[in-house]
Amino acid sequence: MSFVLHSQLLNMAAFVHTVETGSFTLAAARMGVSKSATGKSVARLEQRLGVRLLNRTTRSVSLTEEGSLYYQSCLKIMDELNEAESLLASRKHAVSGLLRVSLPISYGRLCVMPVLAALSFDYPELSLNVSFTDRRVDLIEENIDLAIRLGDTGNYASLSARRIATQHSVICASPSYLNRRGIPGSSDELASHDCLGFARDGRVLPWKTVDEKGNAKLIEPTIRHIVSHGEALRDAAVSGMGVAFLSTWLAGREIRQGTLVTVPIRTPEDDAPVSALWPVSRNLSPRIRVVVDRLVAAFG
Repeated sequence: MSFVLHSQLLNMAAFVHTVETGSFTLAAARMGVSKSATGKSVARLEQRLGVRLLNRTTRSVSLTEEGSLYYQSCLKIMDELNEAESLLASRKHAVSGLLRVSLPISYGRLCVMPVLAALSFDYPELSLNVSFTDRRVDLIEENIDLAIRLGDTGNYASLSARRIATQHSVICASPSYLNRRGIPGSSDELASHDCLGFARDGRVLPWKTVDEKGNAKLIEPTIRHIVSHGEALRDAAVSGMGVAFLSTWLAGREIRQGTLVTVPIRTPEDDAPVSALWPVSRNLSPRIRVVVDRLVAAFG
């Protein structure tokens, strides 16, 4: 690699890290260089391109319109470099490099992060960049290597998917609520209760029950309170705010401890798959393969 090309890549890396961290100081810390060196790298990049990429103030930096376009191009270039390294690593069976992971907020924190933490000790050359959102991310557009999704994965030719677990949910409430309001024995009786709903992408999700013939059925009870965070929804049910439809991975401990009680309304044993998704173009990545295999082993 020529000195000029090497310098251009370093300048580009300084720019990307500055955008991702929001400051020259944090970017410098990430790269292991001085703040001055990082600022000069970005300035040299702007001078070579002939455009201003960043708006600078004493407290922060932000992208200009040209900078935003250039940043997206830089991500693609950096991603191709990572994939080239990954291909070489796969030849020597090494798990290394950066893996960008998107996780559902509650499931990710409670179930997936402990697995990733343990895996990080086994592979010291693997770096993780983990983000949390209950929004359905676009892996290609948002440059995500691996995402965990609850429910339907959709049908995308550009993505590969593998089921890692199965979700089971129950309808439950706190003993104090049930003593005060009575125990609903059917989905029809939920109409006279305070129901707690979970919203995703601006929509309250339906509850899954089983009818008299044993068939799965979606219901949409009248919702009094909406909580768009799984653990907060569980805590609201524990506090006596109402009846909730909660996954056992989220409320299992509270049910065992008796702070939540399941009501006699049947729910399906398998109400939603939990899947890992990744871009088809990264099928050969050993770091994706080892993470997915570890998750399957943990939840299988």
